[in-house]
Amino acid sequence: MDQLRAMRVFARVVDAGNFAKAASAMDIAPAVATRLVAELEEYLGARLLNRTTRRLALTEVGETYLDRVRNILTEVEDAEAVASLASAEPRGRLTVLVPPGFAVHQLAKHLPRFRSLYPRVYLELTVQGQLEMPDENHDVTIIARRGKPFDGNFIARRIATAEVVLVATPEYLDRFGRPEHPRDLGNHEMLMPLAPSARRELHFSPAVGSAPGVSLDYRKTPPVSTLHVDTLYAACLGGLGIAGLPSFVAEDALMESALERVLPQWHLQTITLYATMPTRKHVPMRTRAFIDFLVETFATERPDPWLAAAGCESC
Repeated sequence: MDQLRAMRVFARVVDAGNFAKAASAMDIAPAVATRLVAELEEYLGARLLNRTTRRLALTEVGETYLDRVRNILTEVEDAEAVASLASAEPRGRLTVLVPPGFAVHQLAKHLPRFRSLYPRVYLELTVQGQLEMPDENHDVTIIARRGKPFDGNFIARRIATAEVVLVATPEYLDRFGRPEHPRDLGNHEMLMPLAPSARRELHFSPAVGSAPGVSLDYRKTPPVSTLHVDTLYAACLGGLGIAGLPSFVAEDALMESALERVLPQWHLQTITLYATMPTRKHVPMRTRAFIDFLVETFATERPDPWLAAAGCESC
C-alpha cells in the first residue's frame, strides 16, 4: 500500500463527501479510491469512515486521524516546495479565506492576471464575512481590520488601507438633499453594516484640520439591517438610502457616477487589509507568490488607492 497516496485519497473523500467525487477530482477510478481507504483502515486497524447508502461520516478515530493527516500532507507539500525552490514554478492547491466585499469587488477581477503569471496554482476561495484572525485550515486569510494592528503567532502582511465612506445615488440625493454636516444624516435613511441589535453610533472627524469631531447616535430605525456589505451596496444602488461602505466596494460605482460620495470632508472609519497565514517553518512558493501578488496589486503610497482611483479622496 502507498500510505501517502491513501492518506491523500482519504482526505479528499472527506472533503468531497463521497468516493465518486473524490475519485473524479484525483483522476482515479472510484473503485481505486474505495480500495485505498479500505487498505488504510486495515493497516491502521481502525475504522475511519462510517458508510451508508446516502452519506459518509467520520468516526471519532477518523476525526482525530484526519487532523494529523492534513498536517502531514501540508508538511509534505512544504518539503517538496523547499526542495524545488531553485528550479520549479509555484504550483499546487492554495486555499484562501476572504471577506465577501473584497472577493467580489477587488480580488476576482485581478485573478486572470494571477492565473497568467502562475498557471499551475489552483485557488480554492472560501468567501466569509467578519474575519478577525487567521484560519488554521486555510493557507491565506485576508482580514479587513478596524483599529490597531493585532498580535499573534502568525504572519501578517499589510495589503492596503481603505476608508469607510458614505455614498448614495445622485437620484436619492436630488430627492432628499445632500447632507452638509453629520447632524443632517438624522433626516436620511442610513444603510450601515450593523447587526439589528447593535448600537447605531457613528463617530466623525474632520478629514482636514483639527476641528473637534462629532458623534452621532442614529436612532431612526434603518430600512434594512444586515452585516452583508454587498446587500447594502445593492440596496444603496437601488436608491434606498445613504450607505457606509468600504472604498474597495464602492470604487467602481463611484468611478461610473452610479454613486456619489456624501460628506467627503468628514472621516468616518479606516480599514486596514492584511494577508495573513499561520506561522510555518517553510512557506510554499505558491503562498509566497499569492501574497506578493496581493501586495504588488493593491499596495501604494496613497492613503486609499480605491478612492484615489475614483477621484474621491478626502477633501
